[in-house]
Amino acid sequence: MAALGRPWSVRLLVALRPLPARRPLYDAAPPRDVLLFEHERGRFFAVLGLFCAGQGVFWASLAVAALARPPARALRPDAEPADHGRLDLRSALWRYGLAIGCGAIGTLVLGAGLLFSLRSVRSVMLRAGGKQVTLTTHAPFGLGAHCTVPLNQVSCMAHRGEVPAVLPLKVKGRRFYFLLDKAGHFPNTKLFDSTVGAYRSL
Repeated sequence: MAALGRPWSVRLLVALRPLPARRPLYDAAPPRDVLLFEHERGRFFAVLGLFCAGQGVFWASLAVAALARPPARALRPDAEPADHGRLDLRSALWRYGLAIGCGAIGTLVLGAGLLFSLRSVRSVMLRAGGKQVTLTTHAPFGLGAHCTVPLNQVSCMAHRGEVPAVLPLKVKGRRFYFLLDKAGHFPNTKLFDSTVGAYRSL
């Protein structure tokens, strides 16, 4: 009976023995730099930069033209003089209003293009050790701009499967979201989800 009961006791002891910590399937502290995301759209942002610059010049020229004083019309000798005070006031209000409107439109176009270029992500690189991440944006004219921040200051506001087109990424201390186009390439989706793609309360 003791011999028959021995295997069960051994199995019970093995089952109750504390299990060793399992090694994670995807190590979040890689020994070298790992590319997590890449989306090359340099030509598009070069065209976008040229378009915004052209729009800025166009609307600025309209504002300058609106501020220019119109030439005085010659009156016939027998014509009665008009009320110059009222006409000058209307003309000035019209010209200044048109100039402000043109300047506002040009500023909005330039600002939107600049902001979109500075927040559209070209690549995401997890640095060796897994403590820092480098975000490369397209920047105006697709020239590229880099910023390296601690990983614990990066929060993904939605899971990759929850958004149809753009993945918003929040970086602590920076206004507006960084945008990751889902049409880009994710070479290591599991590592991305466990590091940059994780939600953190910032």
